[in-house]
Amino acid sequence: MQPSVANTESSLDPISISNMTEHDLLEVVEIEEQSRLSRWGWAAYYAELQGINRSLMLVARTNSKAEGLQRNRVAGYIVARFSAGELHINNVAVRSEYRGRGIGKALLARILAQGKKLNAAAAFLELRAGNSIAQSLYEKAGFVPVGKRRNYYSDPVEDAVTMAAQLKGSA
Repeated sequence: MQPSVANTESSLDPISISNMTEHDLLEVVEIEEQSRLSRWGWAAYYAELQGINRSLMLVARTNSKAEGLQRNRVAGYIVARFSAGELHINNVAVRSEYRGRGIGKALLARILAQGKKLNAAAAFLELRAGNSIAQSLYEKAGFVPVGKRRNYYSDPVEDAVTMAAQLKGSA
């Protein structure tokens, strides 16, 4: 059974989602490196935290030692930007030992809800073409493939699939 994901007010559930802070950055960068995402690094995340999109930077934190979780550890994160009426999801990652527990799904749901509150018409993201697990997660959240970017990723070089989801209906 997957753990429930709580609001930041609750500390009873195994995972809570809250705004990312400067204090989370070392763990965020560690997860980024482990996940083979395009490198942002500490300075880029810090700069993003100083900008207008800081409310679209979230972490999932462990609240208890239940189910083998280490207390108060950043288990995953998501970073997005809102611009020109669209939500662009830049990075989503979950520590390998916490995958399959619904953390990525919860982070994605929370950021899409925030995009809707901002009246974003659509959400976009890119992912490694070979990452079928992530693509399945995004498809279940309403994303569809809309394009491909050749050699978008390095280390190793790989194409990206661009995906989009409508966040509000046609007017």
